[in-house]
Amino acid sequence: MTREELYAHPGWAWCTAEGAELQTLLIGLQTSFREKLEWLEEAETLTLRLRAEREASVQASAGLPSSPPGPKGQSLGGTSAQTRSTGRDS
Repeated sequence: MTREELYAHPGWAWCTAEGAELQTLLIGLQTSFREKLEWLEEAETLTLRLRAEREASVQASAGLPSSPPGPKGQSLGGTSAQTRSTGRDS
């Protein structure tokens, strides 16, 4: 690859804010609705996994026993945020 070919590559333009926006629009035009949904599901799964690992790490460093994950990655053990703020469950 020559220097001219390297600098003409769109990756260089995509490193700017405007280029990143154009790349996002281009990818949006090139993917189907189903592919976008699959990508969102994978991103959500990754986010939930990272959150669960972060909470387990915090519990381990605090010496708290770990509890099994509940629905949507929420912990079943301990008190809920609403219980802590109001002092009662609803």
